[in-house]
Amino acid sequence: MGRPADRCAVSRGRRSAVAASPEPRVTDPATTDVTASSRPGAGVEDGVAVRVLADRVGAGAPVVYLHGLLGLKEHFLPAARRLADRAESWLVQAPLLELRGGSCSVRGAERLVGDFLREHIAEPMVMVGNSLGGHLALRMALAEPDRVRALVLAGSSGLFERTFEKDVQHRPSREWIDRKITDLFCDPARMPAGVVDRAYAELSDRKAARALVRLSRTAKADHMGDRLPMIAQPTLLLWGRQDTVTPPAVAEEFASLMPAARIRWIDRCGHAPMIERPEEFAAGIREFLDDIGVERPAERVGHGVG
Repeated sequence: MGRPADRCAVSRGRRSAVAASPEPRVTDPATTDVTASSRPGAGVEDGVAVRVLADRVGAGAPVVYLHGLLGLKEHFLPAARRLADRAESWLVQAPLLELRGGSCSVRGAERLVGDFLREHIAEPMVMVGNSLGGHLALRMALAEPDRVRALVLAGSSGLFERTFEKDVQHRPSREWIDRKITDLFCDPARMPAGVVDRAYAELSDRKAARALVRLSRTAKADHMGDRLPMIAQPTLLLWGRQDTVTPPAVAEEFASLMPAARIRWIDRCGHAPMIERPEEFAAGIREFLDDIGVERPAERVGHGVG
């Protein structure tokens, strides 16, 4: 594959945020209320119920998309729209910053998302995860190998990630958030409009800021190096060459530890390829689905959701 370029070829000068793409038509959203405190070993302050949401786009075998800590399901919409003729994309929104107590951990987030998917999807899935979403997908592939048929990981945590829990403030300033989010991109001009304002509004809540720190710390502590060789599912590492959060060497380490993993680099791209390079991101997934024999919509008989 060759070593990735060390620096982004795109200027990091003045940026103008990209306007949000129009949403494609989606099917009826699936929703579920989950009271994490009702599950064994879980706990939520004051027994607060949290809601997982998902939109479905397209038709075919189920492909589930999992976002990172400050991500949105809408960040995957451009890729899902391009794959609408090839797969049924489930864009999952997990309320990660609403988790509290013992549920506010990588294990608690995995359980929350896993419960939702078991309720709504009956057949084996391809799981696509960015950052913490990739970490959750890895854990699910180990815990329920019969339900996870393949993985696509983009900037996944689980081995190494340059997290920011050490310098996060109780109420992060807008400037601090802007700097951290900008670092996710090779070309800051590709940042979606309003992403900094939304994150600032969310993290102005001290409980949400504490949840961010706790989830970052538990993900960092959950090093998966000794478990990765047990993941037999076909895995595509769809990685930005200029990712500075989970650098290219991390993708290479994943590939060396996972027996059925391959790397596909995306040029001029940082930590969020589904936002920065949605065309290449979708093309990589489409080729991967073809390569591993995921049936096309016309070939499917007797499949359905739960």
